[in-house]
Amino acid sequence: MNYFNLFNFIPSFDIDTGLLAERYRELQKAVHPDKFANDSEQQKLLAVQRTAQVNDGYHTLKQPLRRAEHLLSLGGVDLSHETTTVKDTAFLMQQMDWREALEDIKHSKQPQAQIDELYDSFSAHEKLLFSQLSHLLQTQDEVAYLKAADQVRKLKFMAKLQQELTHIEDALLD
Repeated sequence: MNYFNLFNFIPSFDIDTGLLAERYRELQKAVHPDKFANDSEQQKLLAVQRTAQVNDGYHTLKQPLRRAEHLLSLGGVDLSHETTTVKDTAFLMQQMDWREALEDIKHSKQPQAQIDELYDSFSAHEKLLFSQLSHLLQTQDEVAYLKAADQVRKLKFMAKLQQELTHIEDALLD
């Protein structure tokens, strides 16, 4: 299903999330199962399915990483079940540095300072990756989409690092 069509958006990485939320509420009202309470069982089932599609579409388009994956999927690049790894040597070296920094927090005398520094580093790198991803997705050609897929892989890794850092910070607060 093309969620951009469902929400009446031109397929694009950069969308108005306020307008998305507005259209989501409108679609929810139109397809909500309660509206079909007196209809046939088939109509009720269809309403439940449409509601699920609207919910999934909203959450897909609302989150930039999922939105990018959906755009790539529409362009023929499906990342959902892949096992391809990032081959960017500079990124892999940075990844190793970040992993070491995460380990160092556990033995630090000032862990909060290191945590804050890593949050800043992750945020800056994510911002750069999202900017590059947005540019690549605007190009809409096969080579650009393959490069965009690499950016998505990097951003997924960044999300995992962010989660690990949050877990470390939470453990320090306990």
